[in-house]
Amino acid sequence: MKIAVLPGDGIGPEIVAQAAKVLGALRSDGLKIELEYAHIGGAGYDAAGDPLPDATLKLAQDSDAVLLGAVGGYQYDTLARPLRPEQGLLRIRKALGLFANLRPAMVYPELVDASSLKPELVSGLDIMILRELTGDIYFGQPRGIRTLENGERQGFDTMLYSESEIRRIAHVGFQIAMKRAGKNGQAKVCSVDKANVLDTSILWREIVGDVAKQYPAVALSHMYVDNAAMQLIRAPKQFDVILTGNIFGDILSDEASMLTGSIGMLPSASLDANNKGLYEPCHGSAPDIAGKDIANPLATILSVAMMMRYTFAREDIAQKIETAVRSTLQQGLRTGDIAEAGKQRIGTEAMGDAVVQAL
Repeated sequence: MKIAVLPGDGIGPEIVAQAAKVLGALRSDGLKIELEYAHIGGAGYDAAGDPLPDATLKLAQDSDAVLLGAVGGYQYDTLARPLRPEQGLLRIRKALGLFANLRPAMVYPELVDASSLKPELVSGLDIMILRELTGDIYFGQPRGIRTLENGERQGFDTMLYSESEIRRIAHVGFQIAMKRAGKNGQAKVCSVDKANVLDTSILWREIVGDVAKQYPAVALSHMYVDNAAMQLIRAPKQFDVILTGNIFGDILSDEASMLTGSIGMLPSASLDANNKGLYEPCHGSAPDIAGKDIANPLATILSVAMMMRYTFAREDIAQKIETAVRSTLQQGLRTGDIAEAGKQRIGTEAMGDAVVQAL
């Protein structure tokens, strides 16, 4: 297992260090794991003048999987857009062909009171948001800022999806739903779009419906994105797999994070057609708390569990890591973002140590 480790910026190095402890513990148990580190984002710009240095991309291409912390920082906000940290993340996703972004949102029984919603709404919640990652308005051309004939400036972007892109992500969605059906009963996919307004979404809905014919065991429903945003708060347990495009998935997955109590608990996987993946927490680089030993490393550690499940097909190890996280929470250990009365508040390093101990 050759894993490229890209700590990135802000709290990235702190949280990745805890995930690396977990991988080290697994290696001590006999798992053949090789870790190699490189820069990305602001760290890449500082080291090589590029948010995705050539050496970093080559390492990622030569590795079996990539573990990433986070990118971004206030000091880079004045750079030209191609040099900003976020461009490194967009470029590595594109270069590796990582089109399928899996963002599970589940509520641990120990954290049900950390959610901003009533316990009865989120208790037992376990949903998967599948976001198409390499198309849509984030990558569409043309884009830019232009000056009109009347002298007024205008910003413009292009939202587009090809039929093949929609088919590819739809197949992944239905396959995930069938795998999840074992523990959740009925296999369900809710495709989220804005087909009442956008031509892109009209094609999306048509193609998803066509692909669904190949998966008769999966119940398909469609929902407009504004309604889906409301339903995630009103009755989140109605969903199992949410299938959607890049910009809608970006927004909905962040909304879903608050169902779980903290975005610091949400892992993610971005996969190519062969299940090679980039694994990262859903949260950002949080530069305001960087270096303070208060960031929650559990999303990053749970991202390692996803790596074992999806890239290395080691469900046993994935469950071992997830059980260790659950055990740590059962002991009453909490970082600040999930802290509650009567529980022991600990830092980033101590939380990583606790998970290793629970392994």
